[in-house]
Amino acid sequence: MARALRIEYPNAFYHVLSRGNDRRNIFISDHDRLSFLETLKDFADRFDIEIFAYVLMDNHYHLILKTHHANLSKSMQWLGTTYTRRFNVSNNRSGHLFQGRYKSLIVENDSYLLRLSCYIHRNPLRAQMVKRLIDFKWSSYLAYAYDRKHPEWLNTKFLLDQFVNVSDKHKSYRLMLQKYSNKEKEKKLLEDIRHGIIIGSEKFVDHIKSVYLKDEPDIELPQAINIFKNSNSLLILEQAAELIKCDLEKLKKKSRVSKTDQNKRDLLIYLLWKSGKYSNNEIGDIFGLTYSSISKRKTVVLNKLNDEKQTEVHALFEDIKSLIKV
Repeated sequence: MARALRIEYPNAFYHVLSRGNDRRNIFISDHDRLSFLETLKDFADRFDIEIFAYVLMDNHYHLILKTHHANLSKSMQWLGTTYTRRFNVSNNRSGHLFQGRYKSLIVENDSYLLRLSCYIHRNPLRAQMVKRLIDFKWSSYLAYAYDRKHPEWLNTKFLLDQFVNVSDKHKSYRLMLQKYSNKEKEKKLLEDIRHGIIIGSEKFVDHIKSVYLKDEPDIELPQAINIFKNSNSLLILEQAAELIKCDLEKLKKKSRVSKTDQNKRDLLIYLLWKSGKYSNNEIGDIFGLTYSSISKRKTVVLNKLNDEKQTEVHALFEDIKSLIKV
């Protein structure tokens, strides 16, 4: 089995998940859950880690955290081993408790962290453990949504401070989480996962590659290979703009352009979308257009490519299609 790629650096943010062996329960009783929370306190103190959110399910847990030192692997090994030992003693058992290694995602910044916290806090609802989140006490949700008493090691201020100019930050958090009450909207919570290890923008992926993956990727680390293979997206866009002789910066700044420039811009939008490396929202950010506008522009290009009379569009497309598999 291929190894998981671990990227560690000071002041990194992570979403961490660990499951029970064979998906068996890692919490049998409330005593186990309290023991895990106590272990998290020791974990945070011992390794200088900030914990922003947690959810304790029956057979797995979620954490959102920040490592002040490049020590995620070492600290997570300690957490798994220490809780397993305490669990085994308490439940008169022996052997492994967790399923292999934990899963971790690097998270780009505060806005992604806030959205991610909504996603993990909704886990008990998705698993139908409760009908209302207010009835689930084994997560940090009540601290965020209702200012309930919480462990001293839990830092809620960092994320709640993103709500500015509001009288009640806890209410604002509840309202934000409620926005993702249906499956379609909930999917958008994690639409920016890159290569299975990063939650953030493509620019952030390029930064991670340039700073922390300078050498050629190990063939046993498929996630690293994907990062190398896909990190040249913006370069392709610049090359395409040069081939079809358009001012890329002008197209990014102006929503209204000439018909010729519009054809060129629409083809660049189509190219990025076809690459599979950008969401509609990210493409919209590049060109100053809305999510729905990007969807419309893609449809326009497809219709023109299927219309033999659209000779200008076909000629432009011939110039750039070799840049990417379309």
